[in-house]
Parts: sequence; C-alpha cells; structure tokens
Amino acid sequence: MSKKIYIGCGAGFAGDRFDASIPIVKQLANVNAPKYLIFEVLAERTLALAQQLRNKNSEEGYSPFLDSYINPILVDCLENNIKIVSNIGAANPMGAAKRILEIAEKQKIRKPKIGVVIGDDLLAYMSNSEILECPTMEGLDFSNNEITAANVYLGAQPIADALEKGADIVIVGRSVDSALVLGPLIYEYKWKSNEFNLMASGTICGHLLECGAQVTGAYFADPGYKDVPDLANVGFPIAEVHEDGTFVITKPDGTGGLVNEATVTEQLLYETHDPSSYLVPDVTADMSALSLENDGVNRILVKGANGKEPPRQLKATICCDNGFMGEAEISYAGLNALARARLAGDVIDQRIQKIGLQGQMRIEIIGAGSVHYSIDETSSYNLPNDGDYRVRTSAIYPHKEQAQQMVDEVISLYCCGPSAGGGGRAYVTPQTSTASILVDREIVDPNVQVKII
Repeated sequence: MSKKIYIGCGAGFAGDRFDASIPIVKQLANVNAPKYLIFEVLAERTLALAQQLRNKNSEEGYSPFLDSYINPILVDCLENNIKIVSNIGAANPMGAAKRILEIAEKQKIRKPKIGVVIGDDLLAYMSNSEILECPTMEGLDFSNNEITAANVYLGAQPIADALEKGADIVIVGRSVDSALVLGPLIYEYKWKSNEFNLMASGTICGHLLECGAQVTGAYFADPGYKDVPDLANVGFPIAEVHEDGTFVITKPDGTGGLVNEATVTEQLLYETHDPSSYLVPDVTADMSALSLENDGVNRILVKGANGKEPPRQLKATICCDNGFMGEAEISYAGLNALARARLAGDVIDQRIQKIGLQGQMRIEIIGAGSVHYSIDETSSYNLPNDGDYRVRTSAIYPHKEQAQQMVDEVISLYCCGPSAGGGGRAYVTPQTSTASILVDREIVDPNVQVKII
C-alpha cells in the first residue's frame, strides 16, 4: 500500500468550535502513518486585532483562543506523534510558542519541540515609506495614515523547514492558509518547489481544509434544499494525501455532517476569483481540470490539479488606525412597530445633525431589509406594520468621544423616542482600516527565519 499523509483541520476561523479537533485526534491516534492537525485561525481582521493587543502588551498578540484549542489535545497529540501546525501565532508567534510550553509544563507532559516561523512582519525590516511605495491591490491611499501593522503572506517552505528540524509543533504568523497543509506535504514527500502540479495539489488540499467544517456540510446546509445530517455534531475534515498529489477529503467516524461532491465543490470555489489561476506564494494553482469522485461514504477523491510558476510578488496586509465605531440598537414590537421604528430612525438622524457630528452614519431596521437596504429604502417593501423590529445605528468617527455621543443619542430614545422602545445596547470600539499591497519576494525571503525552542 502506498504511503499516505493524514491531515485534519481542527478550526477554520478564530473562535471556531474548541472541541472539534477531539474526534480528529482520536481517529488519527490509531493511524500508522505521518499525521498532522492544523488550526487555521487567522484572517485580516483577526491579525489587526491581535496587533492591537500586542501594542498594549508585548507578551500578547497571539490568538486569544490558543488555550482553548491547545489544552484539550496537546497530551494526545504528543503521545501519538500527531504534529500540530497553526497560524495561531498571529502578531506574536514566539509568544504563542512560549504559551504552549507553559501549557505543557502545567499538564506535566514532555516539553514539545516548537518551530516558530518569523519574517512576515514587514515593519521589522521595511520603513513606513518603503511599505507605502508598494502598489495597493485596492487602489487605496494610506499615505496620510500611520501604519500599525504590515504582514506579508508567507508560503509553505518555512513550515517544511521547521518540521525538518524536528519540530513537534510549528507556529506561524501570517502565512497563506494553504501553507499549513502544503508545508507538511513538502516535508514528508520531499516535493520540490518546481514540481508545480504537486505544489498545486497540496495547495488545493489546503484550500479545502482551511475553513474547517465548511467542506463537511456546515455553512453548506440549507434545509429542504441541501440537508445535512446531525449538523450539531458536524465532523471537521481529514485529508488523506498520496505522494502523487491525489487526496481524499473525509471526516471522523461517528460525527455528523456530510462530505460529497457538492460540499467539496462549494469550498473549492470559496474566495476563488479565478479557478484557473489561484495565486499563493508557492504556486499558481489551476483547479479547472480537477475531478471529484466518490470513494465511499463521506469520502471524495480529488485529482487532476495543475500548477504554474508562483507570482513574483507576495500579498501583504497593512493596517492603520481608523478612529472609533459607535453601534447602538433598540427594539420596537407589537402594533404599529414598523412605524415607530422608522420614527426612531428619523429622530436619531435629526439629533445627530443638530449636535453637529460629522461621519458616515448608517441607520437600518433589522427585520426590514437591513442586510441589503437602509432605512430610507424599506418604504417600497410590503412589510407588516405590526411585528418585531430593531433599529441599529452605526458610524465611525475620529474620536472616541464622538462615537460615544452618537450611541448616547440612541439610548436616549428610551424616554425621548417613540413609545415602547426596549432592549437597548450600545458599543464603542476602536477601528482599523486594512489594505492589501504587493511586495517583491526578493525583499521578504532573506528575512524569513525558523527558530526552534
């Protein structure tokens, strides 16, 4: 029987289910083959928030959910040689590694060997002016803003290098999500960087795993159209990858959810602008010739990936402070509720104008088209006047005091607005603007390092 590598995904975003990895670890413990568990918990916004935490405390900045993911499975992973690879390091990969060592010490287990990949933080080796000279993918002008974070998407080779040095756990900051899977495959199978079809296969496998249960029926489910069994106990995905790049997507035995051609196809197309040119640091992957075949119950065989040379430039995300957002809500229910909700919106609008707050304010009625339409656009819809509606107001201002003024006006509707308002909630939160830039890889590569602790 040919060699297979088993890779499970225990999280697809920051705050994903904390117990999802347990069935994966239980199943992989009985597998006599190289096996890995990844946690993909880093998005652009997540990284921006992590950078804010690190700016306040240099010891923080890694995922605040690290303990919740690592605590339940660390003992079993170390005892059963299941290697962990994760971008849980966020803005502070070294801090994340140190925290895992503290968890191991507290659990009185052997000290894991941890590989830490650094080099994604552009501010460590590029000036603000150099970063601002890079082309922005969105065409945004950040020249008048102070950059608070700038992180480039790294590829899979540093992860493979860390594993080559004997790491039980590999922690990265900002890498491309698929690298968490491709890195172990490069290490185990000794794939070369110019074997573009293999690089593409590993990348596509990583793309299918990166969002966790999205490929096993979660987020796919639509009752009556796309029914998914036992969604409350949905199993997170496991890939079985062969040396030729073909792989099977499945899930742990005894879990809920569903793996079929439709779930896999939907995840393939997730965040994919051009399936024939899926750009990552490691390769330009072509999904257009992929074939999906049933390989048993909840098993889909994927093959036919093609690849071309990777792009010469790497994507990076820059973050700048962008003031404060005020958000406030209040509900109106019962007879004539929609009319009262609209009146509340009018009062807020007039009050904000009267006190002279300048900003892009949005007033919407949840339950009356809030996802796609603002309060001014709901009048053309045939909505019941009697019902249950919630007015939400939001705006961004340069100063915290201005955002607080806005939310205070909404809360004042308790006694100064239409009758029977209730359930008021108000929040003021710091905001960060992000933009994507392109950086020449010749600048980045010399600054990428793997440290073992």
